[in-house]
Amino acid sequence: MREATVTRTTKETDISATVKIDGAGEADVSTGVAFLDHMLDTIARHGFFDLQVRAKGDLEVDYHHTVEDVGITLGQAFTRALGDKRGIRRFGNFSAPLDEALVSAAIDLSGRPFLVFNVPLRPTKIGTFHTELVEAFFKGFVDHTMSNLHLHLVQGTNQHHIVEASFKA
Repeated sequence: MREATVTRTTKETDISATVKIDGAGEADVSTGVAFLDHMLDTIARHGFFDLQVRAKGDLEVDYHHTVEDVGITLGQAFTRALGDKRGIRRFGNFSAPLDEALVSAAIDLSGRPFLVFNVPLRPTKIGTFHTELVEAFFKGFVDHTMSNLHLHLVQGTNQHHIVEASFKA
């Protein structure tokens, strides 16, 4: 079974993530950041893998450490769960809509981390979540899956819809 659990403890965060590649799209997520929980639930459901994440971070300072470290920990868990990548296609792409927003994603499990984040977001908040943290999450994830990820906003105006379409894609 392609499954892995990774724990990451730093001065600012304590995170545990379990990824089950051949899952059913179930998520059990508690990071202390409600919008991030919603996005992680979204990627598990639409990616048809199971995900469990527990995170405690210095949220009284801000969400940056928690969001970035969750991306890092998930990247590490995916890398371990994928193992030798047998049965996994190296390349993939998908475009995901959410109402007026459309985001296109392409990934290469190349072993060379690189993020192209062409999703211009206004510097604003979605609830209590700062939009600039989206790129920090994906950068942490990409660097620790050793993948090349391109995210491109095709169209959209609602910041929530754009971010959610990015996670779905």
